[in-house]
Amino acid sequence: MTLPRFPAFKVALRKGVFWRYLEPNNRPGPFVMPDIVNPCMPLLFKSNNRYLIRIYYYQNKISLEMFHSLSDGNGALFLLKTITAVYLRLQGHDIPDGSGVLNIEEKPDPEELEDAYLRYASSQVTRPRSQGKAYRIRGHREPFYTLNIIHGLLSVDEVVKKAHSFGVSVTEYLNAVMLWALLEKQKKDHVFRQKPVALALPVNLRSFFPSKTLRNFISMVYPSIDPRMGDYTFEEIVTQVHHYMRYYINNKFLNADITTNTAILQKPFVRIAPLFLKDIVVRQFYIRVQDRQSTAGLTNLGVVQIPDEMRPYIERFDALMGQPFSPRTNCAIISCGNVLSISFTSSIIETDVERYFFRKLVKDGLHVKIDTNRNMDMEE
Repeated sequence: MTLPRFPAFKVALRKGVFWRYLEPNNRPGPFVMPDIVNPCMPLLFKSNNRYLIRIYYYQNKISLEMFHSLSDGNGALFLLKTITAVYLRLQGHDIPDGSGVLNIEEKPDPEELEDAYLRYASSQVTRPRSQGKAYRIRGHREPFYTLNIIHGLLSVDEVVKKAHSFGVSVTEYLNAVMLWALLEKQKKDHVFRQKPVALALPVNLRSFFPSKTLRNFISMVYPSIDPRMGDYTFEEIVTQVHHYMRYYINNKFLNADITTNTAILQKPFVRIAPLFLKDIVVRQFYIRVQDRQSTAGLTNLGVVQIPDEMRPYIERFDALMGQPFSPRTNCAIISCGNVLSISFTSSIIETDVERYFFRKLVKDGLHVKIDTNRNMDMEE
């Protein structure tokens, strides 16, 4: 009932001579499946009738998984909230449209399918791709397809009060806590030569460039701390993150960044290069440059708005980043009502970063409830 309203997600991936491309998918499905212990498994493009989304259920939980080429987290939330609203209506509840719940009887707005990068890429300068090499977490890999998940549940009011006590936003405060945890991890590793710790932080461009697109529309920034310059107090980390975010997250810098991305794709030799050659170059670029310039990924989807009529039926939202490419941990943050959910996902056995992170929050006076799919003791 819902998916025809979202043609951006009702697609299959095809391989051409020069590019992979998405085409409409009218096959049956995707079908709802019981939840699994290790979610976010890599997608086999020919499975699931070629759909690039999965929908799971477990008791009162609805889960949506998505191949990242379709959309970013903010775009996917429109689909998840609308599916949930339709389900509640089938249960007899009167749930209106609005607050990200789309009318499934309406035709899709053409702007929802636009490539907003091309629309707004207008800077006369481009930004360099490499931010320099960062410290990389050392850990023992779990078996393939194993995704370790640790949720930390907090009170939004408590976190907002604590962030404001430092004079920063919630995102800036939690970024600082994450950088502090990574610095502690590097100290524990006793590395021969220290390196900066850096976060790969997606920025929702819809906040800076008006667009209704449900496709990907994000840019990356890399807040970091360089311990080679000396020991940092937590207050110094908070201050540096605050000024970094205010300096780089604005429409001028972000425009230059997306202009860089679109300019690369429009180069004649890139357009005519065969797909197999593009695959080799992109993979090597990611391994040698992109993956090495951040220590961990952190994304904050912010406050999820839902219709007031849905609130009695929604306990919380969680967000998970998929299986990391390299041995590392990633973190996703999302809130709804007074519940802030911080979710770590990793493919390594060690949980040092998660321990340092949540212990720091507790030391700052915040109450944290831990929920996980693995056997562990956060007090160890």
